[in-house]
Amino acid sequence: MTVDPARPVGAATDSPNPWVAEHIRRFEETAGRPRPGISDLLLTTRGRRSGLLRRTALAYVRDAEGGGDKEADGAAYVLTASNAGADRHPAWYLNLAADPAVTLQVGTETFPAIARRATPAEADRLWPLVVAAMPSYAAYRAAADREIPLVLVTRTGT
Repeated sequence: MTVDPARPVGAATDSPNPWVAEHIRRFEETAGRPRPGISDLLLTTRGRRSGLLRRTALAYVRDAEGGGDKEADGAAYVLTASNAGADRHPAWYLNLAADPAVTLQVGTETFPAIARRATPAEADRLWPLVVAAMPSYAAYRAAADREIPLVLVTRTGT
């Protein structure tokens, strides 16, 4: 990773995708109120080449390891690196693969977290939960010419 000393690395740059940028704006204007029927969050990663902070909006489900309290602090946030079914991983996934230390904003709460790719066994267990929450992921998975990773993100501090 090469950091340009002329560019600050402290403030996050929002996704260049117009739909995602609008989603981030709406998330901030509503103090993180999710879209109806969808759990949303903001994920900030560090750019794998630039070193700059990058922010995107994503849908998530919670995984409390098969039956615990979904809202418990130990429950992982499950993110889907679908990139809308494109044949390449989204930039946020490539960034966290290079540096798994991330920041999440859920509602009005912002906290540090650590991300990791779900194991094959975890992914097999979690895909039905993901598709139940966002049925479009089933079509993305069927259309993609790649394995769509699931990412588990857990809080590291307050």
